[in-house]
Amino acid sequence: MKKRLFTITGILLFMCVTTSSATEKVGTTSMQFLKLSLDARSAAMGNAAVSTVHTSEALFWNPAAMRLSSTLDISTSYINYFLDVKLFTAAVSYPIGRSAAIGAFAIIADYGTLEETRADENFLNFWATIKHNGDWTYNPGLTGNTFNPSADVFGISYALSVTDKLTFGLSAKYMMEDLYIAKASSYSFDGGLIYETGWRSLMFGLAIRNFGPEVTFMTDSYPVPETFDAGISGYLVAPGNSLLGSLGSQTLLFAFDLTHPRDYDQQYNLGAEYGLMDILFLRGGYKLNFDEEGLTCGVGLHYHNFRLDYAYDKFGDILPSVHRFSIGYALN
Repeated sequence: MKKRLFTITGILLFMCVTTSSATEKVGTTSMQFLKLSLDARSAAMGNAAVSTVHTSEALFWNPAAMRLSSTLDISTSYINYFLDVKLFTAAVSYPIGRSAAIGAFAIIADYGTLEETRADENFLNFWATIKHNGDWTYNPGLTGNTFNPSADVFGISYALSVTDKLTFGLSAKYMMEDLYIAKASSYSFDGGLIYETGWRSLMFGLAIRNFGPEVTFMTDSYPVPETFDAGISGYLVAPGNSLLGSLGSQTLLFAFDLTHPRDYDQQYNLGAEYGLMDILFLRGGYKLNFDEEGLTCGVGLHYHNFRLDYAYDKFGDILPSVHRFSIGYALN
C-alpha cells in the first residue's frame, strides 16, 4: 500500500511541476515533424495516449505500454498532412516471456516537391525580362529546378515490468532531416512508465520523448522538440473492472493527458472511446491551448486480429483538416 501511495504521489507531483513550470517558447526547436500524432486512434482521442495505447503504436507515445500487449503486434499508418506533407509509419512489438517486450519502428516524412527560388535569380530574371521582352512580368527568382525535402526516423525499444504493476520502457532513435540547402542527423531517446493501480481499470502513464542533443544545421544548432507527458485513463463502462458499471458488451474509455513541450506552454488532451462488442469503436477528443487544433474524432473497426482506424483532426478556419489512417494486426 505504501508503494502504491508513493508512486501515485510521484505522478501527481510530476503533473504539478510540469504545469507550474510551463513557459511559451514558440519556434525554438528543430525537426518539428517529431511532434505530430502518428496513429489514427490516438489522434482521434485528442492525443490522450500516454496511458491508453498498448499495441505497437505505443512506441510513438510511451515505450513502456507495449509490454501490455501479449502478442506480436504490427502496425502502419498514413497521414495526409497539409501543404503536400505526408508521413508514413511502421511499428512492431514482440513480448519476451511475461515481463518484457522489444520493438522497432520507423517514420518517413515526405515534404512534397518544391520549386527552387534564389535571390540572385530574382535580380537576373527581372532585368532579362525587361531587356528581351519589354514586359514587367514578375518572376520571384524561380530557377526551373525542383527539390524534395524529407525526414526519417528509425528506432528500437525495450520494456520491462519491474513489479506486477509498474513497467518501464526505453527507446533509442536515429533521426535525419534533409532540407536541401542543409542536412542534419542526430539521435534521441524516449522513456516511459506505466502504472497499473490495481483499482478497477485505473492506469497512469508518464513519458519523456525526444530527449537528446541539439541538431546542427550548417552553423546553427537547435534542440529537438522534447516533450513531457503525464496521463490517466480508465474504463467508465466495461464488462469487468469498470469505474462506474457495465452495459453488456459496451465499453467507454476516458483519458486525460498533460503535455509539456519544450517550445510551448502547457497543453491538455481529453479523449474518449466508445466500443461495441469489441468490433466498432467511436472516438472523440479535444486539445486545449493549441494554436489551431481543437476537436478530433474518428472511428475504428476491429475484426479478429485485424484493426482499421481513421481520425479527423480539425485545424481551425484557415488550414485544411488532417486525415489519418492506421492498420494493425496482432498475431496470436
